[in-house]
Amino acid sequence: MKLQSVLAALALAGLATAASAHGDVSCPKYPKEEWRPHTELQDKLTKEGWTVRRMEKTPTCYEVYAKTPDGKRVEAFFDPKTFEQVEAK
Repeated sequence: MKLQSVLAALALAGLATAASAHGDVSCPKYPKEEWRPHTELQDKLTKEGWTVRRMEKTPTCYEVYAKTPDGKRVEAFFDPKTFEQVEAK
């Protein structure tokens, strides 16, 4: 019974950490017509050696789920106008 409680607590902690990560990332706010196409970002990352699995739009950023050129799985955020990677605050 104790093991189940510990596993449940760890699972909840992991969810809380993932949810809070999104709140720590903020891109500059641009009108949507100034955003460059997400396919352009995908092409740029692919040319740099990334393997892009999925991309999403947040209210201010592009969110990318990918593997970096060195094989590390990441969830990265990019400025939609400049394509600069945005670091968590």
